[in-house]
Amino acid sequence: MNKMNILIVEDGQSQREMLRDFLVQEGHIISEAENGDSAIRQVLEGYFDLLLVDYKMPGMDGIELLRQAKNINPEIDVVMMTAHGTIETAVEAMKIGAVDYITKPVDLDELLLLINRISEKRILVKENELLRQKLWKKGISTDRIIYQNPLMQELVNMAGRVAASRATILIQGESGTGKELFARLIHTMSPRAGRPMIVVNCGALPETLLESELFGHERGAFTGASSRRIGRFEEADGGTLFLDEIGELSPPVQVKLLRFLQEREFQRLGGNQTIRADVRIISATNRNLEERVKEGSFRDDLFYRLNVVVMNVPPLRERKEDITLLINHFIERFSSENEKEIKGISSEAMDLLLKYDYPGNVRELENIIERAAVIARDTIITMKDLPFKEVPASRVREGTHEVAGMKGSIEGLERRMIQRALDEAGHNQTRAAEILGITERTLRYKLKKYKFK
Repeated sequence: MNKMNILIVEDGQSQREMLRDFLVQEGHIISEAENGDSAIRQVLEGYFDLLLVDYKMPGMDGIELLRQAKNINPEIDVVMMTAHGTIETAVEAMKIGAVDYITKPVDLDELLLLINRISEKRILVKENELLRQKLWKKGISTDRIIYQNPLMQELVNMAGRVAASRATILIQGESGTGKELFARLIHTMSPRAGRPMIVVNCGALPETLLESELFGHERGAFTGASSRRIGRFEEADGGTLFLDEIGELSPPVQVKLLRFLQEREFQRLGGNQTIRADVRIISATNRNLEERVKEGSFRDDLFYRLNVVVMNVPPLRERKEDITLLINHFIERFSSENEKEIKGISSEAMDLLLKYDYPGNVRELENIIERAAVIARDTIITMKDLPFKEVPASRVREGTHEVAGMKGSIEGLERRMIQRALDEAGHNQTRAAEILGITERTLRYKLKKYKFK
């Protein structure tokens, strides 16, 4: 847990002291204020990561304190402490900028969980900012990875943390999710950036050619081998070898790859000379390698060598908040490449693209926008520029009119479950999300979707 600077703003002395003693015991640095004016003075004079603010105080109430504190320092996190009867106030506070709220009397275990989550989020944000600054100084950009989704944010952060190591990395995800982009980001941030990153698609070549492609061959090693050929491992010496579709490797090639990972050496096809190479392996797959290990088609010892660090890239349908960002990015890119002035996309076309579930993921969306930018006759992409005018029933995400009948019954059940969880949790969203087994972010989205008050 990261130590935080926390200001407790509470007019009740006994409550304030109880919270102070508990949080000091947990290792945090605590300051106190008995009213809003005192709190604002301290925010102006010092630095705080988090304010724990009682809503109902004499003089300046919690809402006004929240507004003023955010004006002074927009990065400060605020948690509102509110009684059961003032849930509406807590919702208002979150609209203004509170990170969360907690009901009184305060459950200390619940408070600790909430503070830990806030601390972890702040660490991630800080690490990502430091990563951006570090990359900017090196002239490196992460602009090709377009994201807002928290899972993607964590992956970019992880890429920065593992780049300097020698560890093998396994990137998992459906086709078109951007696995190679992450591999290139890791290589570019690593000490190997000055050496080549070699890409091999293991599923694009037959077994005999793949073995030669990877390890090279000597003259006469097989019919047609008229001269020595240097393999990809030798070409990547000092750099990175990215093995895409690693799950397609045949058993003989798996054995050779395993030997390299264990000994850092190999032999060319048809040769006797042992060659050493300093190569970092990053592999990717859209297959479930664990299932292939169980089936016996993939070696378990190779699997364990490859998945020292595992990165799971989510499909686009699980990154809904990124779709608009990606569409705008691709419009700008392809209008520039094709020397056209595409200024945007119509609301109808955007709505259609947001409903689609993208089996081909980001690559499919990229192709859709490229086609639209090329054929568009106007400065705005419209429905007639898209490859489909309505979303096929098999390609609709939950929540669209195509599945209205089923959706109604499912949403009714979901709404009742949320209401039951809120009642059980005393309308505390943190606890309700835990009861439902979903994140607070998801719960808030559904509360807004179903118009809970």
